[in-house]
Amino acid sequence: MKKKSENNWLIILFFVVLSILFIYPMLYVISVSLSFDGDIAKFGYQLIPERITFVAYSYIFQTPKALLQSYMVTIFVTVVGTVLSLILTSSLAYIMTRKDYRYSKITGYFVFFTLLFNAGLVPSYIVMTSVLHLQDTIWALILPYGVSAWFTMLMKGFMDGLPFEIIESAKIDGSSELSTFVRIVLPLSKPALATVGLFYALAYWNDWWLAMLYIQNENLIPLQYYLQRIMSNIEFLTKNMQAGISIDMSAIPAESSRMGIAILAAGPMLFAFPFFQKYLIKGLTVGAVKG
Repeated sequence: MKKKSENNWLIILFFVVLSILFIYPMLYVISVSLSFDGDIAKFGYQLIPERITFVAYSYIFQTPKALLQSYMVTIFVTVVGTVLSLILTSSLAYIMTRKDYRYSKITGYFVFFTLLFNAGLVPSYIVMTSVLHLQDTIWALILPYGVSAWFTMLMKGFMDGLPFEIIESAKIDGSSELSTFVRIVLPLSKPALATVGLFYALAYWNDWWLAMLYIQNENLIPLQYYLQRIMSNIEFLTKNMQAGISIDMSAIPAESSRMGIAILAAGPMLFAFPFFQKYLIKGLTVGAVKG
């Protein structure tokens, strides 16, 4: 009993140390974002700033309306995109698990095929702009990530573990296919839905590539692309100053702004993650051990 207690303490200590190692870099990022660039150049990165300042955030928030607008766009894209992706992914995964569906195997083959091969950027750009005419619309930020083959296979792996007898019993009771899927399959798949949903949400939240390709309307700029443009402007000014062009960089907190941008970009998802953690662990490990 004593040995078991000692082992528990060792495991707890290991995870405490591991947690500190993960939190430590984040504290550095926050510290640097609250420092003067002069202090960073003189003393380097410090866990506790020499002098605390919010000049980096003031620089980022110079146009608060545009920043708020980009936040609203990103929140809308993340919420709508995640819900739509879960509907499409779970539906596709469900028909792949139905052994009484004639085309389940060939459907699975086509999904798996897209994991190995894809058309590339040029065909997808032509489809989005010339065929679907989605350029400069909010759907250009949502539809390209609508279905992921990898997440579909992950969802299928979970649904394969559901007893097929439940579906047969529902059919005997007169339940329609849609009713069986919505009322029985989806509630039983909550861990997988939460896991895949979190991955989709992260993909939508962190995306700036689609905005760079398809969006020119300033009102549809998402947060990540807005922050990336600020970062590009700072780098452009820094390079010009190094090339000998006279630019006053004293008013531009280059280094601290980089860290401030990281906080603004990652902060909301860091707060959202703990609410999904319970389902995330269960969704990733379910079916790993049987018997």
